Amino acid sequence: MFIKNALKVKNNLWRYGLGVLIIFIFTQLGSIPLIVAIFQKVGLEGAAKLNPSNMMTVLENNNLTFFYLLLSFVVGFIGFLIVIKFLHNQSLKSVTTSRESTDFKRVFTAFISISAIILLNLLFSIYLNPDEYVFQFNLNDFVILFLIAIIFIPIQTSLEEYVFRGYIMQGLGVFVKNRWFPLIFTSLSFGLLHLSNPEIDKIGNIIIIHYIVTGLFLGIITLMDEGMELALGFHAGNNLLIALLVTADWTVFQTSSVFKYIGEPDVINQTFFSLAVIYPLLLIYFSKKYQWTNWKEKLLGKIS
Repeated sequence: MFIKNALKVKNNLWRYGLGVLIIFIFTQLGSIPLIVAIFQKVGLEGAAKLNPSNMMTVLENNNLTFFYLLLSFVVGFIGFLIVIKFLHNQSLKSVTTSRESTDFKRVFTAFISISAIILLNLLFSIYLNPDEYVFQFNLNDFVILFLIAIIFIPIQTSLEEYVFRGYIMQGLGVFVKNRWFPLIFTSLSFGLLHLSNPEIDKIGNIIIIHYIVTGLFLGIITLMDEGMELALGFHAGNNLLIALLVTADWTVFQTSSVFKYIGEPDVINQTFFSLAVIYPLLLIYFSKKYQWTNWKEKLLGKIS
């Protein structure tokens, strides 16, 4: 059992509270280079007037800003590794899966699945609404973007998955002795974590529904598969493809991607499409491929 892995380590509740705080502090320390660069560019008064929707454009170089943004997750991941080793005496594998070893084929399967869906969805959207997309491909900028993205985005997405679908889910599970509360709590907290994203200013708080649903989907596949491999692959594929293929002036990832979206976001239809089409189809696909059974017990059952 995935959550039961935490029963074998130091799992006092205060350790998890302290662990989350340490990971948060490390992540904030990693954001110092971006903050310093912004201060150097606009000064203290200029920085005070910034809001999240235009902070990512201050440095003018998208790749440099993108690198600084992802650097905070690298430092945060170091903090996470320190926490599980020294605070819980737990291995990374134990936070990752209940299998004898991490199944990288599962990671690859989820990565390819969501990557194909995003690519096909983008091409279909461009075909239907070509005026809403600008082709902005620049080889030199894109090569730099690709190198940054392929190295650092998996770290960024893995940190989020390890903290929510691994660390917090396991810790809460052994404390409350059930599976449903960690699933709901991590889904809600994952969604609320994105309240600081610049999309909020453009779209409004309704976009949080999309993040909560995504967190719920990732939590379900983690619990049903008894490991985080599918969630790790899905999250990495989702963020990597989006960063490389399409950007917009109001997104957190403003990159030198192939296309730039200049239309108005249709968050209701996009959220409905994810909720009613993409996530159910992927759940069916994964459940058939990996022969998931006993859904009620794995999602709602007790931890003995």
